[in-house]
Amino acid sequence: MARARRDAAEGPETGLFRTIPLLRIEVSPGYTILSDLVTKSHRRYNGTFRTRSVPGIRTLNRAKTIGFKLCEKKHDESTCDIYTFNSGTTAIQEWYRLHYLNIMAQVPEQTKVQMGYSAHDLILSCSFQGQRCDSRNFRLMHHPLHGNCFTFNSGEGSSALRTNSGGSENGLKMTLHINKNEYNPYLATSMGAKIVVHDQNEEPFIEDVGIEIQTATHTAIGLDLTVLQRLSSPYSGCTTDGLNLPVANLYNKAYSLQMCLHSCFQMEMVRCCGCAHYEKPLPAEAEYCDYTKYPGWISCYYRLRNQFIQEKLACQKICPPACHSKEWTMTLSIAQWPSTPSEEWILHLLNWENGLNGNKTLKRDELASLAIFYRSLNLRNITETAENNIVTLLSNFGGQLSLWMSCSVVCIIEIIEVFFIDMFLIVARKGVRTARKWWWRETEEGEPPADGSTDHGSPVFLNDEDPPTFNAALQLPRARAHAPDMLPPTYETLRIRKDFLIDTPAVVSSIAWVSEDVSSPVTQQDIEGEK
Repeated sequence: MARARRDAAEGPETGLFRTIPLLRIEVSPGYTILSDLVTKSHRRYNGTFRTRSVPGIRTLNRAKTIGFKLCEKKHDESTCDIYTFNSGTTAIQEWYRLHYLNIMAQVPEQTKVQMGYSAHDLILSCSFQGQRCDSRNFRLMHHPLHGNCFTFNSGEGSSALRTNSGGSENGLKMTLHINKNEYNPYLATSMGAKIVVHDQNEEPFIEDVGIEIQTATHTAIGLDLTVLQRLSSPYSGCTTDGLNLPVANLYNKAYSLQMCLHSCFQMEMVRCCGCAHYEKPLPAEAEYCDYTKYPGWISCYYRLRNQFIQEKLACQKICPPACHSKEWTMTLSIAQWPSTPSEEWILHLLNWENGLNGNKTLKRDELASLAIFYRSLNLRNITETAENNIVTLLSNFGGQLSLWMSCSVVCIIEIIEVFFIDMFLIVARKGVRTARKWWWRETEEGEPPADGSTDHGSPVFLNDEDPPTFNAALQLPRARAHAPDMLPPTYETLRIRKDFLIDTPAVVSSIAWVSEDVSSPVTQQDIEGEK
């Protein structure tokens, strides 16, 4: 890990030092002196000299500051700015970091892995639940800044290990060898190791969530697992796998908010600056930023980082939190290790186990003891549930109706049935009847009348499905007497048959009187003739 930093610092960086000079700025009344800390050259400028603070960092006005000069070429014109910092230490580390990125962007991946530590060099002893483990239980992962990192219980190539009980004796115990001579003093001013606890399918973001352990100490980390389940749309904007987002997953791991933010920034870097930042995965059909190929990428990177910090980029709006996530709460305890009475025999035993002797013996300030375990196997599960769903909505609605209107849901359903369903059926039935009557009327006008009248000429409606009611019968049109349908009476039927005659003069005379009122009178001689 540190060996990669040291070897990178020993590369041919002199040209880069001259391209990005590290300056000491001394402001005096009427003039400014710029001193190059690498070449030891000095230059005086009359008047004031324009400086620029690093985006996202507010610098103080001081007479003496440290910074570096960056030049950017636009439209065949070169513009240079001097970036200043509040602290000279921060300025030198940032300046050296830029050179490190430029150098490592040109080194092949396999070469960088060979330049770093191996698991055998880093891990002196290892045990899990009392069982011995070694470098074969760790998977190599190369980090752009920290070099070779190793993951225990990654689950790749074999089944994941499980713990059966909590406590420090049932976790992972390691003794790490951190060679202080291999450290680059400009990239890292502290010595130790960084630890990240993460799930098997998650990407370990060492710079964001890593914790540091120091040498000559024993660090015990107790873990408590919390599982968080969020509700997706429409209750929140979380996502399960991130496939519906316009940002590509550059880490090929499970979705997380940090993964989305880093991927989004890298894509913006490629789009705006034309190259990818070395600290993040390389997108397809892109290459890492190199000062020789892309002279203005550092200024472009600072502008994008300032926009990202101020949330002016679209990344914070595009990337939602994950619907399912795991969080480990860590409880740290630190003690001196090895203790003064036990230092001699522990160092002697570790030297013997690792085959070290002579000038390569281990030292106390190069060792770190680490124990990681679950404090208990209790799982804290936080699950979001909908405060109101269909069942609770109907229940609350019915309760409010019964409280304020003395009405229940059944009553509301009946009202809806009467005023909507029944009225619809009534209107539909009336419309059907109207349409039938119109059809019958059109049929009667187009065809000869059917034999549907009585002997007295009263029409009968034979097409009704059911007899009309009394009110409906009053509304029926009265039958009109058609001249062709009304036949004249047969006068022969008005003649009195002899079977009904009585042999009395009074009767005969009365019959004769009645006959006289008829248009065809009957005489007495006719009656006698019929007798």
